[in-house]
Amino acid sequence: MVAPVLQTSHVFCCPNRVRGALSWSSGPGGLLAFGTSCSVVLYDPRKRVVVTNLNGHTARVNCIQWICKQDGFPSTELVSGGSDNQVIHWETENNQLLKAVHLHGHEGPVYAVHAVYQRRAPGVALHTLIVSAASDSTVRVWSKKGSEGRDLFLASCSQDCLIRIWRLYIKSTSLETQDDDTIRLKENTFIVENESIKIAFAVTLETVLAGHENWVNAVHWQPSFYRDGVLQRPMRLLSASMDKTMILWAPDEESGVWLEQVRVGEVGGNTLGFYDCQFNEDGSMIIAHAFHGALHLWKQNAANPREWTPEIVISGHFDGVQDLMWDPEGEFIITVGTDQTTRLFAPWKIKDQSQVTWHEIARPQIHGYDLKCLVMINRFQFVSGADEKVLRVFSAPRNFVENFCAITGQSLNHVLCNQDSDLPEGATVPALGLSNKAVFQGDIASQPSDEEELLTSTGLEHHQVAFQPSILTEPPTEDHLLQNTLWPEVQKLYGHGYEIFCVACNNSKTLLASACKAAKKEHAAIILWNTTSWKQVQNLVFHSLTVTQMAFSPNDKFLLAVSRDRTWSLWKRQDTISPELDPIFSLFAFTNKITAVHSRIIWSCDWSPDSKFFFTGSRDKKVVVWGECDSSDDSIEHSIGPCSSVLDVGGSVTAVSVCPVLNLSQRYIVAVGLECGKICLYTWKKTDQVPEVNDWTHCVETSQSQSHTLAIRKLCWKNCNGKTEQKGAEGTEWLHFASCGEDHTVKIYRVNRCAL
Repeated sequence: MVAPVLQTSHVFCCPNRVRGALSWSSGPGGLLAFGTSCSVVLYDPRKRVVVTNLNGHTARVNCIQWICKQDGFPSTELVSGGSDNQVIHWETENNQLLKAVHLHGHEGPVYAVHAVYQRRAPGVALHTLIVSAASDSTVRVWSKKGSEGRDLFLASCSQDCLIRIWRLYIKSTSLETQDDDTIRLKENTFIVENESIKIAFAVTLETVLAGHENWVNAVHWQPSFYRDGVLQRPMRLLSASMDKTMILWAPDEESGVWLEQVRVGEVGGNTLGFYDCQFNEDGSMIIAHAFHGALHLWKQNAANPREWTPEIVISGHFDGVQDLMWDPEGEFIITVGTDQTTRLFAPWKIKDQSQVTWHEIARPQIHGYDLKCLVMINRFQFVSGADEKVLRVFSAPRNFVENFCAITGQSLNHVLCNQDSDLPEGATVPALGLSNKAVFQGDIASQPSDEEELLTSTGLEHHQVAFQPSILTEPPTEDHLLQNTLWPEVQKLYGHGYEIFCVACNNSKTLLASACKAAKKEHAAIILWNTTSWKQVQNLVFHSLTVTQMAFSPNDKFLLAVSRDRTWSLWKRQDTISPELDPIFSLFAFTNKITAVHSRIIWSCDWSPDSKFFFTGSRDKKVVVWGECDSSDDSIEHSIGPCSSVLDVGGSVTAVSVCPVLNLSQRYIVAVGLECGKICLYTWKKTDQVPEVNDWTHCVETSQSQSHTLAIRKLCWKNCNGKTEQKGAEGTEWLHFASCGEDHTVKIYRVNRCAL
């Protein structure tokens, strides 16, 4: 089989923060379905990989339901409802989308869906009955079928912290006379008429379950399943609450009284409890979906059924992802988002296993402002900018480096040889503070034990070290990520007058460039910083509106900036007399209203790996190559014009990235990210014709399931350092790039270099 040109390797995301955005398929090897932004994600918790994305909604997915098969086979159909007023019925085959039917009719966002299979008569094929409820105050039934006659149990939960279980049954029509002295449960009756047939139903309150201490947000019955060929119908109920716990309820075998069997939950962290809960197909795993999007998975111990242990599960940002960066060695990625977190994803290499899965292994920054941009200074140091005037510099603590090596299977001594000897152990955020403070070995050792604290504390002292170092051999759980994986903040950089918008670092890691939101020329200045002393080196004033992205050329001779004012500016580094002095940049070339090719905001820019050409992408759907840039030319004024034909990609361009290696025919490989969420790969080579024609070649673009569902914010190729991944006997060379977008998702793709 021919290897595809473009594959999705890894996906990082988490459920939307709404009740009902989670459903676990029944049957063996059931998949977990959840809504991420406008997309439905199918995730395999056993293999720990995203199987596919179902893209069809145009606004947030609010509710999802797999349709359970009565015969215990895996579910192949699911229903979802969204804020685009649509209900979509999805059919899958071999875990890939077969058919999607859009059901239009609601006039407001759909917040609840449920679906069942029904049989009109014995021997007749099953029909699907779908019920949806929306904020237009209507409940719509999308198919009308008959009903089966057995007792039904209905569980309801409420903000009064209680769960009620109701029994619904068909009332006998024979008018039996009953003694008035017998004590019976109060029952409510109602009659359903269907084609002149009257059926009387009765509802009684079976039991009230009290155990939660806060709102109960969700209840879920364990589905029936087959074990050794016998259909099991367990009476077990799972509940999730804002008190950060999930309780498994079941009736006592002897008395029939409903009792709490198991209670699981999370401890610590600044979180707000659980939105939703689900059983897997046989009840051996349970999952909860927390307020900040995180999933919490527990697995039943086979030897001791009363014991449940936390398991590793997918995680990601719960709001738009604004920026991402590979580390210089290409071994992990760091992302920032408007969910006010910085997250670090790395591969988990298990001994004697060929499959590598990627996981979030640290959350270096949990902030109070929406994060906008970041850049890596070296392998274990980064600078981030948020909706504040300050840039913050973070360095990895020793505990992270130890855990990173243990999880990714690297030598600790080899990684630590370049690090300072006095690394802090970790970091913690003081009460009412925003800065991550370093925690050293002595700070942890001096923590009093519980007994000492009881004896000595007057109740007034508050010991503020929440960080506890621990050696991990597998990716951490959510509560560990929240508390024990922060990086200490080592520097704050003051100088901008408005919110930071973009940052860039040169390739020798000596200079940092930053820019902020601006409506005037003086505020749109680029500030250059020395990465050793963290002092300001220079202010580069040219643009009149916000600088949207900056890029240093690979040879560090040039700095390119693109702006909301629809122009770009190119700054050349001046050779200084002595190497100790900071470099000075001067304006080398620029475009103005007359020479500009782009007619809308320029969102993105990047350099060719040989520093000769640079690429710009704009909202006007155009990608243009400019050059050549000759660093040996010392004359002051330059006119650098477009040296390519104008590429119209058919949609607003929000991200451009050029691969550090060329394809086999020595053409530049360019990835273009669009506002609609699609990524297109092109190759370009200068033809030396006037004007340039046939210089662009369209190679491949992401399919609907591979694409993002909202605007792409950043594309970043992995630095190969001369190495590319070889796969199989045919010697396929794989190049990797990562993408992030407003749809809360981070994806890593691999591209077959030989097929470009």
